[in-house]
Formats: sequence, structure tokens, C-alpha cells
Amino acid sequence: MAFDRPSLRGTDGLVFWRLLGTGRGASMSLGADLRRWALFAVWRHEAALDAFLATSPIAARWRGRAVEAWQVRLSPLASRGRWGGVEPFGSGMPETGGQDAAGGGPVAVLTRASIRPSRLVAFYRSVPHVDRLLLGQDGCLACVGVGEWPLARQATFSLWRDTGAVRDFAYRGRAHREVIERTRARRWYSEELFARFTPYASEGTWNGADPLA
Repeated sequence: MAFDRPSLRGTDGLVFWRLLGTGRGASMSLGADLRRWALFAVWRHEAALDAFLATSPIAARWRGRAVEAWQVRLSPLASRGRWGGVEPFGSGMPETGGQDAAGGGPVAVLTRASIRPSRLVAFYRSVPHVDRLLLGQDGCLACVGVGEWPLARQATFSLWRDTGAVRDFAYRGRAHREVIERTRARRWYSEELFARFTPYASEGTWNGADPLA
């Protein structure tokens, strides 16, 4: 997928994008799944995305090589932080709130971080506890760990039944709450981003099913 980067840079209407590998765990795990990857993209307008999917040889090649594919369209509700020094959704996004805009329906969450080299061991020691909590969390529809670089630039993309399920995981689960506290106290990250979205359209399957169906 790395060879597609030059072509993506010239794609009309593509404002921000990252090609991402995936982990084997539900969150930012050490193990890599070499057969699965993702594109996270922000588009100037939906017509540009439609044109890319319909006419781009990159999109056609991805479809031709895939055993399984799933895509979701997201409307941002709130965002806090930066990704590579950039605010992907613009500077006008609220840092909090936006819960009413979700209308009580499904919510997507992206958490992304650049981990300080001196904090890598401590960070990855905490990951198995969060993975176990995620896998058993009521209201989590699907979750995958993704990353730009092995080990140091990691992210988690997750789908939830509603904002209440997200809050329960973030603040009521002891393991996750303790990780958040250590992250802040010990400054594990040199950069981080947290964003929440309303998923409004999806297509294809993820592990055999559409988690939003």
C-alpha cells in the first residue's frame, strides 16, 4: 500500500489521509495483521469521495485484491488534539459535546497517539488489560488497533451502540481509567488525537458482517 502514497497525494478533494496497518488485538497491540490495512480519509465534499471510489485505479486495485472490505462514512461530532501537527477536521470542531448530534444512535471513536520512545515499554504493558476490557465491553460493536509506524504511532478505531456505551468504557472501567491517569501523569504521548463521529453509511463486511447493520 505504500506505493499508493504518491497517487493519493494528488487525489482531488482529499484533504487529509493516512494509510494504516492493523494489529491483531482490539486496541494498540504489538502483533501485526499483515493481511489487513485501512485508509482513514477526510474529504472536501462527498462528491470527491464518490468520484475516487468510482474512477480511481487505486480504489479499483484495492477492491480487486481484497478478500473482504468494509467502508464507513463518518460525520465528525467532536475532536481534540492533532495528527502530525494538523487538526484533520478543521479548527472549528468542538473539543467536547456533540452527544445530542448523535441522536442516540451508533458512535465511532478514533484515538490516536505518538508514543514517546522512553514510554513504549510502560505503554505496551498496559495494552492487554485494555484489550480484555474492550472485548468484554457491552455496547462495543467492533474495534481494531491501527498504526502508521510499528510501535510508536498507534491508534484505535471503534464502533459503539451509543454515547452511553462510550462513556461507560472510558470512565467506569477501572483498567481503562487507570491507563488514562497514567498517560497524563507520566506524559506517555508526544502528540494525541481523540475524535468522535456519527456513522451515517456503511458498505461491505468486517469479519463477516457489517457491524452497523
